[in-house]
Amino acid sequence: RTPCAAHRHRVSAPGMNLPPPTLGVILAGGLSRRMGGNDKALLSLAGRSLVEHVAERLAPQCKGVILNANGDPDLFAPIGLPVVPDSIASHPGPLAGILAALEWSAAHRPDIAWVVSAPADTPFIPRDLVLRLHAACNETLKPIACAASGSQVHFAVGLWPVSLRHDLRYSLVEKGMRSIRDWLGRHGHAETAWPVDPVDPFFNINTPEDLRHAETLAQQERVE
Repeated sequence: RTPCAAHRHRVSAPGMNLPPPTLGVILAGGLSRRMGGNDKALLSLAGRSLVEHVAERLAPQCKGVILNANGDPDLFAPIGLPVVPDSIASHPGPLAGILAALEWSAAHRPDIAWVVSAPADTPFIPRDLVLRLHAACNETLKPIACAASGSQVHFAVGLWPVSLRHDLRYSLVEKGMRSIRDWLGRHGHAETAWPVDPVDPFFNINTPEDLRHAETLAQQERVE
């Protein structure tokens, strides 16, 4: 069966409101140039690291969560997640992190056919992310789904079938592809949107000013 045929069976079964088993990957493999080159994922927000905020929201939606990060894995040891580095050198971008997760899932969790990705700098990701991305694939019969909010598509927040790992490796290594959007063009994708009020769930932190704004948003969220 194709991935979408499997979706149709698993998501649409009578009385079933759970998505197919899905592995979560938090993408923290970037160089964080605008944050001084430090590991942005470990910056503190409301008393916890950014990656812990993402993990807290993602874990209940998944059958497991891994962290895609390069450099010293001991830095992330206190978080307690498996650290999976890029399998392609030279930091080619988020596609390499997605590939690492797809290949890790195939090797270590062969019972899981889907990976959902979220950047480590998006601490407010929605708690229904996995369910709605699967539903978007199911409804459109597309193999991949990405999140959107407002007028923006968040290509690094997506649902990816493990079965496409070989094509992704070919696209990265043989074709030199670096853009998620370009790779999506090979396969087609669905999009599903969330509202931006009161908080854009895909607000991402790139600068110190963003981090200060996120502190304000986190305080508002606690009050509500």
